[in-house]
Amino acid sequence: MEKKIAVLPGDGIGPEVVQSALKVLDQIADIFGHRFTYETGLIGGCAIDETGEPLPAETIELCKKSDAILLGAVGGPKWDTLPGDKRPEKGLLGLRKSLQLFANLRPVTAFSSLAEASTLKKEVIEGVDLMIVRELTGGIYFGEPRKRKEINGEETAIDTLVYSKSEIERIIRKGFELAELRSKKVTSVDKANVLESSRLWREVANEVAKDFPNIELEHMLVDNAAMQLIRSPKSFDVVVTENMFGDILSDEASMLTGSLGMLPSASLSADGPGLYEPIHGTAPDIAGKGLANPLATIASLSMMLKYEFGLEKEADAIQEAIDSVLLQGERTSDLAGGEKALSTDEMTEKVIVQLKEKAYV
Repeated sequence: MEKKIAVLPGDGIGPEVVQSALKVLDQIADIFGHRFTYETGLIGGCAIDETGEPLPAETIELCKKSDAILLGAVGGPKWDTLPGDKRPEKGLLGLRKSLQLFANLRPVTAFSSLAEASTLKKEVIEGVDLMIVRELTGGIYFGEPRKRKEINGEETAIDTLVYSKSEIERIIRKGFELAELRSKKVTSVDKANVLESSRLWREVANEVAKDFPNIELEHMLVDNAAMQLIRSPKSFDVVVTENMFGDILSDEASMLTGSLGMLPSASLSADGPGLYEPIHGTAPDIAGKGLANPLATIASLSMMLKYEFGLEKEADAIQEAIDSVLLQGERTSDLAGGEKALSTDEMTEKVIVQLKEKAYV
C-alpha cells in the first residue's frame, strides 16, 4: 500500500512527538511492505509567525490532496495576546471546518500497567474501555453571532449555540455504528432539561436508535455524565455528545489513564482524509527538552492505520508494542518523573524495538 500523509507538526512539543510517530510509521512500512510519503505544512502559532495566518491556504490544499493528516499540537502563551480570529486555535478549528471533520473519536483505555498513575482507585479504573464520539464542526464553537456589544450600558459578550437536525443525525449515527463493533451500548449526553438544542439532540437520538434495534441507548445529562465518568467509568461503552460537552468530558476521561500523554484521537469526515492527533496540547513548559510522551501520537497512528487505511494488523502491532513497553515498566516523565524517566527519543526507540522483535511477517 502507498499513501501520502500531510504532516502538521504545529507548536510546542508537537514537532517532537510527530517526529517520533513518523519513525514508528517508517518501521511499520518496513515490516509490512508499505510506502508512506510525507509532506509538511504549517498550522497554529508557527504558521502565524511565518505567514500571519493560523491556517494558510497552502495547508488546506495540502491536506485535501493527502490520504490522511498527522497533527502535533497548536497554541501556546506566545500568541495569547492576539485577537481571537488570529489565535493558533483558529487554525485547528478552520481545518476541521474546511475538511468537514465532523466526528472526533477519543478512545479511553485504562492500561493495567498504569493503574498506579491514575488518581482513582484501581478497582474503579481496571477494565475501562470506552469511546467518546464528539461532534466537531457545530455548536457554540462555530455558531453565529459571536461578538461583543454594549447592552444597557454594559459590555456584553455573545456566543451562539446552533445545531441542525442533519448535523446531529450524522454524529449520532456514527456513535451507533461504532457501538456495533464494541459492546453495543450508546450513551447520548445532552442538557435537555435546559437547552433547546439538546432537546432536538435527544429527539434525533431516539429516531436514529430505531435503525439499530440491537444497540442499547441511554440518555444522560452532561453534569451527571461528568460525575459518572469518575464514579463508574466501566458503565460506559460509546459516549456521543455535542462539541463543547465532548471537549470537556474527553479531557476529564483522559485522567482515567493517568496522563493526557496517553490518549490519541481521530477526526473523521464523510468522504475525505481524516485528522489524527494526540489530545495533550503543546505543553510549552517542556517543549524542546526531550521530555514529551510520544505514545499518544504513536497511538494516533494506530487509529490512522485502522480507520483510514483499513490496516488492522498494522494498527494492532503498534498498540501491542505500546502495551509491551508499558508492561516492562518503561515510563516518560509525565508517568514516572525522576531520573528513571525515559526521554521522548528513548521511549520511541523502545516501541520500535518491540515492533522489530515481533514476528508479524
